[in-house]
Amino acid sequence: MRSVYYIKNEAEVHGLSVRNMQRITIYALKKHRKAILESLQRKGVLEVENLQLEDSAFIKEQTAQKQALFLKTSSAAGQAYEALCSYLPEKRKLLSMFEGRSLISVAEYDSFVAESSEIMRTAYRVNDLQKAVSDAKAEIIRLQTQIEALQPWKTFDIPLRFQGTVATAAFIGTLPEFFSYAQLLSRLARLLPQIQDLALEIVSASQEQTCFFLVCSRSSAQQVEEALRSMGYARPPADSEFTPVQRIAQLKEHIREEKDAIETAQAEIISYAGMKNAFRFMEDYYVMRAEKYSIIERLENTKHMFLLTGYAMADRVYEIASELTKKYGAAVEVEQPKEKEAPPVALQNNRFAQPVESVLETYSLPARGEVDPTFVMSIFYYIFFGMMFSDAGYGLVMTLGCAFLLKKFKNMEEGLKKSVKMFLGCGISTVFWGVLFGSYFGDAVTVIGKTFFQVDVAIPPLWFNPVEGTNSMTLLMGAFLLGIIHIFVGLGMQGYMHIKNGRPLDAVCDVLSWYLLVGGGILALLSIDMLKSLTGFVLPPVCMAIGGICAAAGAVLILCFAGRGSKPVKRFLKGAYGLYGVTGYLSDILSYSRLLALGLATGVIAQVFNQIGAMFGGGIGILPFTVVFLIGHTLNISINALGAYVHTNRLQFVEFFGKFYEGGGKKFTPFQINTKHYKIKEEIYHG
Repeated sequence: MRSVYYIKNEAEVHGLSVRNMQRITIYALKKHRKAILESLQRKGVLEVENLQLEDSAFIKEQTAQKQALFLKTSSAAGQAYEALCSYLPEKRKLLSMFEGRSLISVAEYDSFVAESSEIMRTAYRVNDLQKAVSDAKAEIIRLQTQIEALQPWKTFDIPLRFQGTVATAAFIGTLPEFFSYAQLLSRLARLLPQIQDLALEIVSASQEQTCFFLVCSRSSAQQVEEALRSMGYARPPADSEFTPVQRIAQLKEHIREEKDAIETAQAEIISYAGMKNAFRFMEDYYVMRAEKYSIIERLENTKHMFLLTGYAMADRVYEIASELTKKYGAAVEVEQPKEKEAPPVALQNNRFAQPVESVLETYSLPARGEVDPTFVMSIFYYIFFGMMFSDAGYGLVMTLGCAFLLKKFKNMEEGLKKSVKMFLGCGISTVFWGVLFGSYFGDAVTVIGKTFFQVDVAIPPLWFNPVEGTNSMTLLMGAFLLGIIHIFVGLGMQGYMHIKNGRPLDAVCDVLSWYLLVGGGILALLSIDMLKSLTGFVLPPVCMAIGGICAAAGAVLILCFAGRGSKPVKRFLKGAYGLYGVTGYLSDILSYSRLLALGLATGVIAQVFNQIGAMFGGGIGILPFTVVFLIGHTLNISINALGAYVHTNRLQFVEFFGKFYEGGGKKFTPFQINTKHYKIKEEIYHG
């Protein structure tokens, strides 16, 4: 068999930072199917498609039953593991969520697989024992319920199923209210005035029920029973040939037997403590087998061969094709996805931007023809987060915490590691902005110095303190400036995509026009004297003229070309509607005031907690100050870090992405080893 390779340049299809995907089709002999699928699963490089061929020579295998069997087996192993954990609980460390899955070597993997039958026999034995324990506990509850039902009868020395003699009828039971002997006898006399031969005994009585024993002649039995039933008569639930005391003793003996059985079963379960890891592995292993058979359902098969197709990253195609052809004599065809195809998306970014990929994924991955905005987004993401959190002390706590987690837990799951790295970058940015604003746990340095050391000390800001005087307006202007830059960069990326896709006219009409209109308008506004109180400066009058000309040129472009392709009247209306979109840009720019709001909130709340702690004075006041300091700043960090995260995401998703990005791409999900407990060491992927 032969192999065909076709690999185009990565940037030709997707563009900036998106991995090029290529369609790969594998033709191989059926006898190699198992080995080929296991190799692909271990490598985790190919997303398999469900191919539907209209050819009678090819058939699909139904593997639903085998998948169900493997998943059932996996569940049994998981149950056995949980059973052991219920008796031998594992100590969970405070930061155990960062530990990731346990690593397993090739030798351990092969050893567990070789012993899988014996391991599962033990697992089923543990499950049987655990079921026996559960059944015994349920039986104990049932027996205890019977004993409780017999307690009101424990002084009664006649079996509760006694129904009388040849000449007499006996009624043993309960009435649903309290009766004394006299009260019950009086009530029966009113209901049965013609019957005089009643013998009555009150066994026990409470507010809820009355237990009684009544004897009458056999001839009067029917009338007596009807009268009793009208009063709510019921026979005792614990009906036995033995007396209540004897029956209670029997039930207690049964409970002792069940408890002994429980202890024996639990002891045997505990004796399998060394099988914990084996059960965990089996839970993962049979899920892996089920996933493999789910892939088999997607294949097209003949009597002697099979066909598999899917997508792989272009830089891994040669590796796949080379191994399959050399080891298994397979034929591999590689081609670029067709124009109408929508291949899965895998991002490719440097170490700086990669942590922010998870934020993009929560929104949507790039569709075919779109650029990956992660790198550009990450720059603004770190800036905005740090500006909103804006305290060097808080940033240092976040930075050191994230650095510790990354250093301590080398085996952390990849998705979680990305998030921790992202917050590490956010922490560094926060320290930067905190130093610029002179905020170190608010004004903690000044408060501690005055309260406990009677010295006036402070760390001056490298730029300015936004909480003091009119500095908040300066920060607001800075926030608007960053917002304008952010929005203009988004427009620029839209223009880049237009030019890249061969639409330069669209770049002029849809991007340059807004640069001129919005940029010219801002330039003109900054030339107005009355805004000087807000901005602190005013541009020369010539800027007013330049800005006006630019804005007018942009407005004309939008009015004339926003509705291009339509008839004249409709074109004009579309242009007018498009021009109305300038209000949206104004709203977008104003939205960046949240950079000021959250930055001020962080600093002011920090100062409030410092002042509350200082109210206790110096000396012994250090203890309540420490308590208030730790609790208050912990709350402030938690609340405002969450606020910074949410609002930073909003600025990206709404204001930034709204200018150029649609998304809709499908994430690349290769056929791979998906495990719950174990992570297979790298060497097994290449074994």
